[in-house]
Amino acid sequence: MQYRGTLFEPLQLPCGLVLKNRIAKSAMSDSLGDGTGHPTAEQFRLYQRWAAGGLAVSIIGEVQLTSGYAENPGNLVLNEASDLDRFRELARHGGENGTALWLQLGHAGALAYAPTSNPKGPSALDLPGLRCAEIRLDELHQLPSEFARTARLAQQAGFGGVQIHAAHGFLLSQFLSPLFNRRSDEYGGTIANRMRPLLQAIEATRTAVGADFPIAVKLNSSDQLEGGFDAEDALSVVAALDRSSVDLIDISGGTYFPGAKSASDGAGHGPYFLAFAKRARAVTTKPLMLTGGFKTRAQAEDAVASGAVDIVGLARAFVLEPSLPGLWKADRKAEPLFPRFSDAPEGGITAWYTMRLTELGADRETPVFGDLGQAIQDYAARDKSRTGVWLRHFANDAG
Repeated sequence: MQYRGTLFEPLQLPCGLVLKNRIAKSAMSDSLGDGTGHPTAEQFRLYQRWAAGGLAVSIIGEVQLTSGYAENPGNLVLNEASDLDRFRELARHGGENGTALWLQLGHAGALAYAPTSNPKGPSALDLPGLRCAEIRLDELHQLPSEFARTARLAQQAGFGGVQIHAAHGFLLSQFLSPLFNRRSDEYGGTIANRMRPLLQAIEATRTAVGADFPIAVKLNSSDQLEGGFDAEDALSVVAALDRSSVDLIDISGGTYFPGAKSASDGAGHGPYFLAFAKRARAVTTKPLMLTGGFKTRAQAEDAVASGAVDIVGLARAFVLEPSLPGLWKADRKAEPLFPRFSDAPEGGITAWYTMRLTELGADRETPVFGDLGQAIQDYAARDKSRTGVWLRHFANDAG
């Protein structure tokens, strides 16, 4: 594989798919579902706008396998109870202009949204702000088939691929972390055991979708918590993924652990996890994607040209400028203008960007950045409303 390239060169994945350039809209929880797990008109329009902007890959964050362990009541849920035609419409709009539209398959585990869930993780936890039961062995054995089923439905609906979410503290990431995973069975202890659920999910998904359908994995470089999943463990997982059937490894970092600061809320400059990506390059021939901290065209170009990564993932930059790839290609804009927030409460900046996505999906964003406090209020009110819808809709769902 030729690693060094330019931002607007095509990239061929192991499955045969050719991506038209090296720019991806990385997964983020857009929170635009209708509360019943289905996409909305605003979601159709948002992903259509991103596709028109010229990116190669667009990844829809946190699409749930079941209703039982969502991270937000605005998540999509794709299983046999879903209205597949509504997902087909999303795939059609978001896949315009030669865009590969992928679903990120998620299970929040211990971090599941408590008002709609009974959170379960690798081990029972009772910590300030984080309580969960231990997932049963029979549930764990069922998990790979749930990933496979949702991936197969995504394929049937016309999506271009899937990404298995094993980062940011959600279930598969929890299994990788000694802080969450204190099991003594074949799923706990050594990193070889802790990565078992991820590898089983990949294997089952590949069997379900066949050799030509892209499967990516999102993996933490570390969870940035003392005693948690660290870079050495992450390199062991990358080496195992190199032997698997995945087509792309998306490197990120950080965990939504109570009180932990999100990497994306920090004041750092430049890509957050580039040093780890360079180490990962030495242990895998799989295409590498790097997500986190890209704010300028020069940063993105340098990362790809260096050979450290093959594709760059941006999220918040696309919230601020949905047409960024086309503008970069035309030399019309080097970087989007990022808002600055002082003394934002935990989760506040995420709420602001999420409400900005709502404006984009309704074609009513303005050049003036909205008030942070108002965005937080609107975000909370919407979640409260959709929580009621979710509980009514999924009342008889065993999840």
